[in-house]
Amino acid sequence: MASPRDHTLIVIPARMASARLPGKPLADIGGVPMVVRVARQAHLADVGQVAVATDSSEIARAVEAAGFTAVMTRDDHQSGSDRVFEAATKLDPDGKAGIILNIQGDIPAIEPETIRRSVLPLSRSAADIATVAVEIADEAEKSNPGIVKVVGSPAGEGLLRALYFTRATAPYGEGPLYHHIGLYAWRRSALERFVALPPSTLERRESLEQLRALEDGMRIDVAIVDSVPLGVDTPADLERARQILAAD
Repeated sequence: MASPRDHTLIVIPARMASARLPGKPLADIGGVPMVVRVARQAHLADVGQVAVATDSSEIARAVEAAGFTAVMTRDDHQSGSDRVFEAATKLDPDGKAGIILNIQGDIPAIEPETIRRSVLPLSRSAADIATVAVEIADEAEKSNPGIVKVVGSPAGEGLLRALYFTRATAPYGEGPLYHHIGLYAWRRSALERFVALPPSTLERRESLEQLRALEDGMRIDVAIVDSVPLGVDTPADLERARQILAAD
């Protein structure tokens, strides 16, 4: 009998171009390329087949040398979601995987449990997309436009139904604010629908791709998790990641 993991495909988009940290996916962290560390964590989550989608033969070689699958994709994709969809169609042309999980390649310390939680809402509701968020504890983060907030209504224990995503401090008034983590579990049909859409008005204004889905009427549910994984965008972030994972 097929298990749920047989119907889930985990794709990690990775490209060499990065304005602030060139060659980021192959940045060395304790002797292991960063994208390979992400693939290892995804493998430990044990929710589906793991693959890295890239336009770089150098990244592909490093991924395959570590024992993971690499899929070569076009070099003109506008977003990670587009790259993930192309990879999914190549890996699974018959559409057997009904859930496509997109994990960013620059979160080397992502917890396997966080990955598992990101898929959970799809089994509990009619959501098109599922993602995760963490309650904000640092007051300074509440007004930081670099921290994306999700505004949502309760949809069950530890779950929200997303109404909006914003860089502003929202919602107003007393109560928790939630830091959105860019980890997405898509129903395959929703991802196919999404990549066919043009960028939307609010997506352009907030520079948040997920608003395209909301503006088109898709439902996004959010699982609340305990910690924010360190994202690596700058040389300083990379040094922190190296320190955190030094003993790993």
